[in-house]
Amino acid sequence: MASIPRARRLGIADDQKPPVVFGPDKNLKWRVPVLHGLSSPIAAGRLLVVTAFDGGKLYTIAYHREDGKEAWRVEAPAQRIEAHHKTEGSPAASTPATDGERIVSYFGSCGLFCYDLSGKERWRLELPPAATAGDFGTGVSPILVDGTVVLVRDETKDPKIVALDATTGSLKWERPRLSVTSYCTPVVWDTPAGRQIVAAGHTRMIGYDLSSGAERWFVTGLPSACCPSPVTAEGTLFFAGWSPGGAQDKEFQMPTFDSLLKDLDTDKDGALARAEAQKTFEGFFDSQDMNKDGKITRDEWDAVVKFMSEGENGAFAVKAGGNGDVTASHILWKKTKGTPYIASALAYRGQYVMVKDGGIVTAYDTKTGEEIYQERVAAAGKYYSSPVAANGHIYFTSLDDGTITVVKAGSARPEVVATNPKLGERTSATPAIADDVLFVRTDKHLYAFAEKQ
Repeated sequence: MASIPRARRLGIADDQKPPVVFGPDKNLKWRVPVLHGLSSPIAAGRLLVVTAFDGGKLYTIAYHREDGKEAWRVEAPAQRIEAHHKTEGSPAASTPATDGERIVSYFGSCGLFCYDLSGKERWRLELPPAATAGDFGTGVSPILVDGTVVLVRDETKDPKIVALDATTGSLKWERPRLSVTSYCTPVVWDTPAGRQIVAAGHTRMIGYDLSSGAERWFVTGLPSACCPSPVTAEGTLFFAGWSPGGAQDKEFQMPTFDSLLKDLDTDKDGALARAEAQKTFEGFFDSQDMNKDGKITRDEWDAVVKFMSEGENGAFAVKAGGNGDVTASHILWKKTKGTPYIASALAYRGQYVMVKDGGIVTAYDTKTGEEIYQERVAAAGKYYSSPVAANGHIYFTSLDDGTITVVKAGSARPEVVATNPKLGERTSATPAIADDVLFVRTDKHLYAFAEKQ
């Protein structure tokens, strides 16, 4: 069976040499249109694969990496599309997984689908539409390791983690979870006790035995409904995340309902109607209006505040071993500055590097947790795309316009190698690296950037 290098699954392609200077008019190998979707591209065989949503239908689409021409597309039949946020979420938000021989796509609307590299379906696991807090939509992606497909499905109705045989789709094991909403893709961790699946979730991260699904350990103190995923490096596990309203967050607290009423309740009826609150909530009114009656009441807002205040923000390192609650015994170091909301951090060349909204990049020493630097290095704006690394460089991709900043890795001070021209489109997906090419998915296009020969 062909294998995907472990580091590549953690955002690192150190054997690759993609360009550091590129843009619409420089080092562009090809550019092709792409349908809507937030999933990141993956390299599978000689293909580049994404998921997409168009005309009420869900697709897995493969492109030839050499020229960007579409190789095939397959529809994943969905009886009903999951509820999702119209701009920040998508029914095609989950990135496919591959082992080099097969491709596994997940859609919160209908389940898991496995294809060979020609696009022929091998098996499927049909699931009902996922229900997430505030109807935000699915964000988690499946992983594929040792002939096993693992999916974390943290949803409000039936949260669970499942493991399937990658060849047949048959169930290997299934375990219930307490986390009713999260968006974190799990990671594989090789420990002295064996290979484990580590899944972050609402306020808690759990290590499961890969072969049996047995819960080995857990760590508390994670953000509410957290989004970033953990990573591993040199036998250590790392996590960094933030969410608004954490009880110990001194910089940001959710406003009280009384303060919202004071500022927004123009008709003085003790609730917030859409017309009163929509501008302030920036498109998130519907996610707070839980009973969909067109108003946000005190009970609804207090439930949101309670849920968010359960989280704890921070960046930390965990050593292997232990059983049960290892929060006090196995966390090597913990910091609170610079933690990202959406983008996962990167462990690379002795540093744990993260980017938060505003383009603020923070680097911690992986062994000691000592802060190496924190500076506004990347382009301004929000960051949904996770940083990736190759050949001693780290690539940071901004959400609003696709500006990609390249920074030298492992240095004592941040050294910007290039601030590339903006791509001019919203860019949520994390870039992929293969063939010494940087593949970038924007809102409407797929790009391939390579050094001109």
